[in-house]
This record gives sequence, C-alpha cells and structure tokens, in this order.
Amino acid sequence: MRQSAGALNAQRDRPASARRGRLQALAAAVLFSISGVCVKAIPWSPLAINGARGAVGALVIGLWMLRAGRRLRWNAAVLTGALALCLTNILYVFAAKLTTAANAILLQYTSPLFVVLLLRLFYGRRPRGQEVAACLLVFAGTALFFCDRLTAGSRLGSLMGLASGLCYAGVFLSGLPAGADGVSSFFFAQLAGAVLGLPFLAAETQFPPRAVAAAALLGVFQIGAGFLLLARALAAVGPVTANLLCAVEPILNPLWVALAFGERPGRFALAGAALVLAGVVGCQLGGAPRDNKREAKPAKAQKGWASPLGEKKF
Repeated sequence: MRQSAGALNAQRDRPASARRGRLQALAAAVLFSISGVCVKAIPWSPLAINGARGAVGALVIGLWMLRAGRRLRWNAAVLTGALALCLTNILYVFAAKLTTAANAILLQYTSPLFVVLLLRLFYGRRPRGQEVAACLLVFAGTALFFCDRLTAGSRLGSLMGLASGLCYAGVFLSGLPAGADGVSSFFFAQLAGAVLGLPFLAAETQFPPRAVAAAALLGVFQIGAGFLLLARALAAVGPVTANLLCAVEPILNPLWVALAFGERPGRFALAGAALVLAGVVGCQLGGAPRDNKREAKPAKAQKGWASPLGEKKF
C-alpha cells in the first residue's frame, strides 16, 4: 500500500522538527544564562528584579502573540503551567536567600530527575536507562561545578530549592495535558511575577541607567525570547530532552560572568561543566528519545477529558 505524499512529507519532517526543537531548547538555555551578568548590574532586591523582568517579558510575549494572531488560552492546563513557572521563580529566590545561590541552583537542577519520575507516575512512561544516566551525569556535573561554593545551608532553604526543582520539572511537563498552551502559560506566569514584584520595585530608590538597561535586557531576551523559544521547543521534543538541554544554563551563567568580570573558573568547575555536557550530548547522540507527546498522553486526555475551568480564549 502506497503512502500519500502528505504522510511521507510528515515522516520526513519529524526528524527535522525534532532537530529544530533541540536547537530552540539550547538557544533558550543560552538566553536564560545571561541572568548572572545582568543581575550584577542591578542594585535591587531579587523580587524587584523578578517583577521588572516579568513585566517586560509579559509585554514581549503579549506583543508576539498579537503579531502572530494567537489568542490567549485560559484553562486548567494553562493555569498549571503558569503556576509551575511562577512557583519555580519564587521558590528559587527564597532558596537563594535562605541558603546560597550555588545550593539553590544545584537543587533546582534536580528537575530532570523529577521529570523522569513524574512521567512514570502520571503518564506510565518508563524511562530509558540512557536517560536516567544522563540525568545523573547532569546532576553530578552541576554539583562538581559548584562544589567549592556549596554549604550546609538551612534545612528550609534546601527544601525550597528541592521544591523549585519539582516545580521546574512541571514547566517542562506543562505541554502534555489536553488543552495545554505553553505560550499562554508563560505569559500568565510572567504577569503574575510582575504583579508580585512591582511593589518591591516601587520601594527601590536607585534607578541608574545601567540597571534599567540590564532589567530591560533580562525581560526582552531572558524572559520574552527565552520562553517563546522554550514553548516552541516543547511542542517539538519531549520534556526529558528539553530539560537536559536546558541544563547547560547553570554552567553557562557563571562562565559569562567570568568572561565579563575576569573571574576564572577552577578545575572542579571545568570538570563539572564537562560532565554536564557529556550527559546532555550523550543523551542526544544515543538515539531518538521516547518522551514526545504522542507517547506520554494522560489517561484523562485520551478519553476527551475537559478542563474543570472550561477553556476561554481572549
């Protein structure tokens, strides 16, 4: 039986779409990683910075949706994705305050392990050994990269860091439920971050041009362009793949700071970076992952489950 031309073209396009998705996830990670350099130029509290970049980021995403003719969606899946990202940011800020930034970053990047666990628990998807090995390599590499800055920290700070990792895993799973729309989720998450952070921004007294420019750069590139790319990536590749590719972010972040401010990474940091890259590259070269949407549909979505909130478009 001959396949139609459309079916053949669709088959040929899948690998190309997956390649584009991987490149988009990697590009998103690069944009996420500029935060370290920009934050050093901003003399505001973390919540004020989060509010400023969230406001600009929401504006960028909203303008992109208007230009692209896309409508905002509002349903349980969109709300869950927005809540996951909003909680990730808030929990990370408090974890960094209560312990150290290195501890908070390390605990947040337990997220690939949480993605694998949640896929198994809620979607019945058994992870490949290769994926588990890659997740462990990434976590070990991140720990080695920051080992000279890790401390015992506070128990509450560590718990918040772990919770941040769990919520960050939810960001990568946010495209799986029926009715999900990553762009809408990320828009509402940044809007919520802006609403929560702008009162702290209003309490600031110093607004040097350099700080305002850095906050604008964060909003436009790290938040706006970064999350638009991540939404596109999650539509093409699975959550494990996207999360592992984004794991290069905590490695790139201090490297940009080192290049900009002359800080030299130590031997442990370089070894840790090599481990992270080995985990990411090894998972990509080991064959096509099985974590795409077609193989991880929730049981309720397969039965035509409707959101209890209904779906609204704006």
